[in-house]
Parts: sequence; structure tokens; C-alpha cells
Amino acid sequence: MIKIVTDSTSDIPREVARELAIEIIPTAIQWNGKTLLDGIDITTNEFYRRLTTSTHVPTTSQPAPGDFLKLYQSLAGGCQGIVSVHISSKLSGVYQSALLAKQAMENKLPVEVIDSQYNSMGLGLISIAAARVARAGGKLQDVLEETKKAMGQIRMLGIFATLKYAIAGGRINKSFARVASVLNIKPMLTFKNGEVAMAGLATAYSKGVDKIFDFVKKNLPISDLAIVHSAIIDEAVKLQDRLGALFPKDKIIVASLGPSLGVHGGPGVLLVALRRRN
Repeated sequence: MIKIVTDSTSDIPREVARELAIEIIPTAIQWNGKTLLDGIDITTNEFYRRLTTSTHVPTTSQPAPGDFLKLYQSLAGGCQGIVSVHISSKLSGVYQSALLAKQAMENKLPVEVIDSQYNSMGLGLISIAAARVARAGGKLQDVLEETKKAMGQIRMLGIFATLKYAIAGGRINKSFARVASVLNIKPMLTFKNGEVAMAGLATAYSKGVDKIFDFVKKNLPISDLAIVHSAIIDEAVKLQDRLGALFPKDKIIVASLGPSLGVHGGPGVLLVALRRRN
């Protein structure tokens, strides 16, 4: 069997990861002199509670090559190969760490490291696609082909409630952020060439949610759909109900934006990731 590895920026719900036997390596949060592993030392709910009251700005760091090597070695005895799918290399050094570990595994086990060019559930849906083929008994080449196919089918769109955390993390232009704050407009963000990119503006949060709904509708037919939120489960459920008119509601994955990405997004992020059927 082929094993699938991804990192915690994928935001894959733990129950989905368990069902599909996806291994998730945690990124680290550096906060007030302490190192906290995403999903292990700090939960998503605890993270957002602390974020809104903390006077310290947390930062993130990728797993070390040794962390990847340890995981790959632990999987080696029970599989025929590993496909390791990670956050865009333009956003993080996770991919490079995995590549270094792959080199150390040379002649021991086939390891293929993939730069997904996405994060959050964009990365998550790619990993899920790979895991389904692996679970069905697909060979290494089969899993790689499905992974690359899925990468070309992913689309993402989201809205930020606040730019405070993106500014603190240096992820957005301060001048734009000041204008957006004065005009009370909300940026719509997507992915382009492996990087977060502007996809328009919404004059109100509700208008942004309308744009997300229209975005999903315009990309029909789709094979997979996920909603990701940061500390706004009620809004996510409302969107799930609404999107049920376009896609089976019980098949829509609702996930939390984990600490690794929540550092930059803060509370109030709502996004969708979908896989087009083409």
C-alpha cells in the first residue's frame, strides 16, 4: 500500500485523516518563548481564544527534515512507497524539509514529495484524492497521477473579517489594509501560481459570502467541496446549508482553519475549496 503524508496546514479534519489513513505532520507555533505543535500541544479552539487576548504575536515554523525522516522511517515497514503532499513552497519551507528527508530515504523506500501549490483544504482535497486511490490499492504511479490531476482541479475563494493578523505577519500590504479598514471593505482572496492573491473586494461580510456561493455555482460540476472557518462555526454551517442546494450537504467537509494558518488569518475567515469535475 502507498502511504499519504501531508502537513497540518492542510486543515484536514482528524476524523477524515483517520478514515483515509493520512499521516499529518504538525507545523510549529512559536508563542511567547514556547514551541507548540499544531494540533498536538494546542487545539484550534484554544489557539483562537489565546490569539484574541494575547499581547504577543505568534509565528510559525516548518517541521525539520529530521521530523520528516522519522515519520518516513516509521512508515517504511508497512508500505511500498510514500507520497508526501505539502503546502505551496512559495508560502512555507515545509516542502524543502520534506525533500531533504526524501534524500535520506534514498534506496530504502520510494518517496515522492509534491508541492501542492495550495494550503488549507485546497491542499487537503489534493491529499484526500491521493489517499482514496491509495486505499483502493493503487500503485505509486496511480497515486501520483491522481495527485497531479487533483492539483489542476482545485479552486479556492475566501473572505477575511479582519486584516490585523495578516498585517502583523507581513502577509499583506499595510497601505491597502489601512484603506480597506477606512472603507470597511473585506478582501476576497484566492490562489494564483502557488501564492495567495486578491480576488476582489466585498463591501460587507455578507456580500463576500454571496460571492463565495456564486463562485461555487460557477465551478459546477464539482467532485469535492470543503468549507473552512476560523472560530465562526455558525457561519460555516449556514454556508453549508446554503451550498446544499448545489452539492450534497452531507458530503461537504466543514473544517477549522488551524493554528498554522490562523496565525495570519485570525478569527472570522470563511473560505471554500473545491475540486472541479473535468
